[in-house]
Amino acid sequence: MGLEISIGWLTILMFGSLAILLMAGLPLAFVTGGLACIFLFVFGDAQMLNILPSRIFPFMTDYQLSAIPLFIFMASMLERAGLIEQMFDVIYKILGGLRGGLASATIIAATILAAMVGVIGAAEVAMGIIALPAMLKRKYDPQLACGAILAGGTLGILIPPSILAILFAVVAQMSVGELFIGAVIPGLMLSGMYILYVTARSYLNPKQGPALPKEERVSFEEKLRLLKGMIPPIVLVVLVLGVIFTGVATPVEAAGIGTFGALVVAGLYRKLSLTAVREAAITTLKASAMVLWIIFGASVFVGFYIVNGGQQFVSEMLTGFGLGPYGILLVMMIILVILGMFLDWVGILLLAVPIFAPIMKSLSWDGLFGFPGVDAADVSLWFGVVYMVNMQMSFLSPPFGYALFYLKSVAPPNITMGIIFRSAIPFLILQAIGVAVCIIFPQVILWLPRQIYG
Repeated sequence: MGLEISIGWLTILMFGSLAILLMAGLPLAFVTGGLACIFLFVFGDAQMLNILPSRIFPFMTDYQLSAIPLFIFMASMLERAGLIEQMFDVIYKILGGLRGGLASATIIAATILAAMVGVIGAAEVAMGIIALPAMLKRKYDPQLACGAILAGGTLGILIPPSILAILFAVVAQMSVGELFIGAVIPGLMLSGMYILYVTARSYLNPKQGPALPKEERVSFEEKLRLLKGMIPPIVLVVLVLGVIFTGVATPVEAAGIGTFGALVVAGLYRKLSLTAVREAAITTLKASAMVLWIIFGASVFVGFYIVNGGQQFVSEMLTGFGLGPYGILLVMMIILVILGMFLDWVGILLLAVPIFAPIMKSLSWDGLFGFPGVDAADVSLWFGVVYMVNMQMSFLSPPFGYALFYLKSVAPPNITMGIIFRSAIPFLILQAIGVAVCIIFPQVILWLPRQIYG
């Protein structure tokens, strides 16, 4: 029999020790898993030891999770086919004649990339290597250039096939396909907001985003020729998302199609070799193993906390403030942004969602400012997409947002951390507006899944 402890003290002990060990630079998977075992040993009993296998086993046997390595492999293969550079090149030559065209091209390329990649780090680093030097060479304002890359790169979290969506659906026990479809309109809305912002800034102050000089612009025929080269990857994205949206295939089957398609596209670009496949496979192995270890550690950690009444404690604490459902949602969003400064997306999802999702389902959402609310049956889907939009904010929030450091790792030395922090602020405000729109007008999320699934 373990020691007796009140849930309040257990909360302070568990999350306090988690914060201290993470600040010491230890890996999240082993910190959560190790702490879970220690707390189980000290405060648990023989029955609680059953938590370990009972929390981990469902994840080990969950069919939907097999989409993660497949989508990561698809992204790695497309990256090795030199597709990202080519795509940026095409869009930038088509839009180059407009003010702020390069920044808009970066955001559009990042949006298409998000539909291929589903992982945020890959998009940030790739666009940082390709688009940032191109914009700085054309005398773009460094803050505008960095901001466009940061904001565009975070779309990988939201736009399907997002790996975050797959994991959220598994943890919250809902349909991955529905979550993918629910995220389409918010993803495109945010992408459009970013493009409007960079274009408006470039037209108000032409020095911030100058158009390409006349001699560098290409003719209409040349633009059409360039577009022809982009047909294979675009067909691949449309095919993968199309079979999910029409219900022809599950997300896992679509990921399989995408993986095969990526090999075909690499072959068409004459970049398919044993070395490329091997490198892509190793990248996939590392990324998938990291995700799965964090899943195991964090799910046991949260499982122990929930078994001890943690969920009820958090629920009572949030309702005790007398904030009402939307006030509670706001508190959750702020907690997620703060967590995003210190943890990666897998850790946040596994620590927060098992506690937050049931609280969300237990509340009634009657709508704000007289607009329609959310039916009980749609709460999981609505919260899932709101959560994903909010996670974009946590990636951009200084001082520790992950995206900021991804960009810094590939930026030239003259781009200081201060420039990157300042460049993130306007886009953070746009993301906050995006979250507000999704909360006040839930139909932005729910309309498309209703059209498709009825």
